[in-house]
Amino acid sequence: MNKIKTLIIDDESLARDLLHHYLSKDERIEIIGECSNGFEGVLAIQELNPDLVFLDIQMPKITGFEMLELVPNPPVIIFSTAYDQYAIRAFEANAIDYLLKPYPSERVTAALNKAVEKLMSKTTAPEISKLIETHDEESGMLNRVVVKSGRKIQIIPVESIHYIESQDDFVMIYCSEGHFMKQKTMKFFEQHLDEKQFVRIHRSYLLNLSYISEIQQYEKESWIVLTKQGAKLKVSKTGYANLKEKLK
Repeated sequence: MNKIKTLIIDDESLARDLLHHYLSKDERIEIIGECSNGFEGVLAIQELNPDLVFLDIQMPKITGFEMLELVPNPPVIIFSTAYDQYAIRAFEANAIDYLLKPYPSERVTAALNKAVEKLMSKTTAPEISKLIETHDEESGMLNRVVVKSGRKIQIIPVESIHYIESQDDFVMIYCSEGHFMKQKTMKFFEQHLDEKQFVRIHRSYLLNLSYISEIQQYEKESWIVLTKQGAKLKVSKTGYANLKEKLK
């Protein structure tokens, strides 16, 4: 078997140094790079194409989970984290291996052995998708959304989102920074955005009340919302009832 191309992503230099020390003793491993944040991590995965990534969860700028949402066809991941009950529940529910800081060398070796098995079976992508879904279910209200456009990563505060449009398994997020595609469902955003601020006005639209300019009726039970930015959004009968309730 060829050496396992391995990437370390952790914002703590001591943690990176410790992992580098452990991994350099394993003849199966070739360390191809280190990153100190998720922005660097996304680009490094795309450019270096690692077989295995050691990924810290709690990082500044973007978290490990937010980073993974931006990576198509992720490699095998071994997560490292300080105690995080939501993350650990998600790992255990999906049989994903993780290292709880501080971790001894024996624990790293055990995780590596599992990673080799996964590399042989090539089952990591479905596992990562299920992990993100489980973590989403456990997580609370959103205060930001991380998106990727080309090589640029954008952090969108939820208060700057004008509306969200459903596009099959994706959504298009229209915001003050532009508009961005993200592989999430409308149901996810309905559950994780403040219901006092965001209203489902149509099966295709989730609207931020702050950006309503006016509501117009154009048929007996048909309405449109005009946003402050000039967009015209259809409003269903149920959506109109939702608007009336929120706007009193």
